[in-house]
Amino acid sequence: MAISDWPEKDRPREKLCTQGAHSLSDTELLAIFLRTGCVGKSAVDLARELILTFGSLRGLLEASREQFCLGLGLGPAKYAQLQAVLEMAKRHLAELLVKDASLDSSHHVKKFLSAKLRHQRREIFAALFLDSHHHLIAYEELFQGTLNTATVYPREVLVYALKHNAASVIFAHNHPSGLAEPSEDDIALTKTLKQCLSLIDIKTIDHIIVGEGRTYSFAEHGKL
Repeated sequence: MAISDWPEKDRPREKLCTQGAHSLSDTELLAIFLRTGCVGKSAVDLARELILTFGSLRGLLEASREQFCLGLGLGPAKYAQLQAVLEMAKRHLAELLVKDASLDSSHHVKKFLSAKLRHQRREIFAALFLDSHHHLIAYEELFQGTLNTATVYPREVLVYALKHNAASVIFAHNHPSGLAEPSEDDIALTKTLKQCLSLIDIKTIDHIIVGEGRTYSFAEHGKL
């Protein structure tokens, strides 16, 4: 049955308009993006099949161009559109950070860092450099490493902090394994960086670990 023959309240586009995007399933959201199905399949049918093929919506979003274009009904144009949508989402979150007057409140920070780091297949160590009012000055991905670790050099962190004339810093890194719990090395590194930065009057506000679907805040767990 074509989507146009469904009850209006069940059609993804109409449902989004009346109930909000949050009310839609992954399949329904993807169907709106696809717009049309293919022979014998509605956009919802195609979306459901693609999510099953790629394992999840995230699997589809993070697929390479080659993998993506192997999907039924997908091609370079759809891939370009999807990458544009993802980039707009990241920039939107970045703008929220710039406008937020209190980045020591972690809601937008966690969303932004998850968008930046969750999909990375190697460990990335990054920092948000803030001014004295906790406004964002810059986001920098400072070091990258293997699947399990990224070597962090405190001297280089200090160089970046001074370059941006930062008053405070929020550190972040991802765990490609998906676990968001800190290791002993993570705890020791955070302590070292905090001590180094304090020598030049730069405050460490937080260190956030990005895992699969969740984050870990050192500040919230009393580990700073």
